[in-house]
Amino acid sequence: MFPRLLRALILIGAAVLLLVLTWPQAFGLHNTWVVAHLVSFRAIAVIGAGAGLILLGLLRFIRPLRRTLGMAMVLLVLFAVANVGILASRGVTASTAQVTEPSSETDAGSVTVLSWNTLGDAPGAAVIADLAVAQNADVVTLPETTEETGILIAEAMRDAGRPMWVHTLAFDLVSKARSTTLLISPDLGDYVVTNAAGSGPPGNTNVLPTVVAEPADGTGPTIVAVHAVAPIQYEMSNWRSDLDWLATQCQGENVIMAGDFNSTLDHMAGRAGGNADTVLGNCADSALSAGAASVGSWPTSIPALFGSPIDHVMATTNWSVTALQVIESLDDAGSDHRSIVATLMPAS
Repeated sequence: MFPRLLRALILIGAAVLLLVLTWPQAFGLHNTWVVAHLVSFRAIAVIGAGAGLILLGLLRFIRPLRRTLGMAMVLLVLFAVANVGILASRGVTASTAQVTEPSSETDAGSVTVLSWNTLGDAPGAAVIADLAVAQNADVVTLPETTEETGILIAEAMRDAGRPMWVHTLAFDLVSKARSTTLLISPDLGDYVVTNAAGSGPPGNTNVLPTVVAEPADGTGPTIVAVHAVAPIQYEMSNWRSDLDWLATQCQGENVIMAGDFNSTLDHMAGRAGGNADTVLGNCADSALSAGAASVGSWPTSIPALFGSPIDHVMATTNWSVTALQVIESLDDAGSDHRSIVATLMPAS
């Protein structure tokens, strides 16, 4: 009797654990340490479940455990299927279209947004500028990029026929990670940075700077270059606070946000506005709209389909996504993040 009860308790505990790891937001655990990390890598969790199935299958020759192991295998299959379903529903296509120059009056209102956490200027100004020019970027958000490098990028882009204004916020000059640079094309008009250089709400994210730029004449989108802190053990409260603050930055009707959110769609649960399409404040996720929200942007050391999609381009619902790409060709450029580029059009 006791062994049977013990086996039942073990199976129930395993089922609850797997359910939590599949959909932690149902239990309010998606922003907690450990769970937040595990849910970030759903594809790897599926691989782990497959390895578990092989191991349990090899152990099924132990007759007293055969029934228990069989039920455990069923749980792992359900866990794997659920996660595959979530990944598939969010999309696994790294590129939905090739970004090109506007070719018609309809395309003329488009805005192409490129975001790349450069790991402290690691790829170098020339590589970043070449990428931005190749993608015809109108907005470039560069977490962990210094003002000096931002100016060099803008100069290289100007020489290539795509001039940019440079806006940088730095919490200090000790670590390059404490700088975020935003480049905006003059074609979008003049912009001014409106948030504080000091860390912490209400003026900024807590540990790493976010740049909020608004059009000087009030015409055009507010542009937010995002860098939230990573959910490491001693930064969990700051990480949750950063996501809350970022949600408030997308309360307007015309906002574009891009950068390193250090969070997946799972972590943003509960922070959406009233619209069914939004995920953070009034902002929708471009990758989700384009069917690429399961493609990992970090780290570059593993294939994109196994990585964590923590870099995003987001916008309010007055914008629609016509193209999106997670760029894998620069995985050896020096950064541990992949760049992401999206082309947005005013919604009809």
